[in-house]
Amino acid sequence: MSNNNENLSMEYLKTKVMTASQEELHLMLYDGAIRFSEEAKTYLEEGDMEQAHNSLVRAQNIVLEMSSGLDHTVNPELCAKLSSLYNFVYHKFIQANLKRDPSEIDDALKILNYQRETWVLLMEKIASQQSSPVESAELPPHDEFAEVGGMISLSV
Repeated sequence: MSNNNENLSMEYLKTKVMTASQEELHLMLYDGAIRFSEEAKTYLEEGDMEQAHNSLVRAQNIVLEMSSGLDHTVNPELCAKLSSLYNFVYHKFIQANLKRDPSEIDDALKILNYQRETWVLLMEKIASQQSSPVESAELPPHDEFAEVGGMISLSV
């Protein structure tokens, strides 16, 4: 029965990814990195090193994907700052894995949560721009926001 639930869950996720906008995909990456970070922290606290390692590697892979997907030609200064943040988070995960120390994940989680909140605000701004023609004169066209959102890549 659980195998059937896993198949349904994977199909749902696949459909969600395939129909998501680039902005939503980026949000999903933040959500995944945060979820695996929190799992890893719990596993470390419980002493389950194998599961902690697996969760940390998954979180690292997501952060690496976000970092490698940055398009430095769009906004070099912003991309450099994001790259530094992703690098810091990535190294915190490595330290947590090496030291088997859940507190190493805390700084990474603070950054990931902050970045996720910022991303949600950007998505809300895009949505309000699309629904309000008065505000659209004050905000850059959606394509400029899409370029920021387009800094990621996701292979399915």
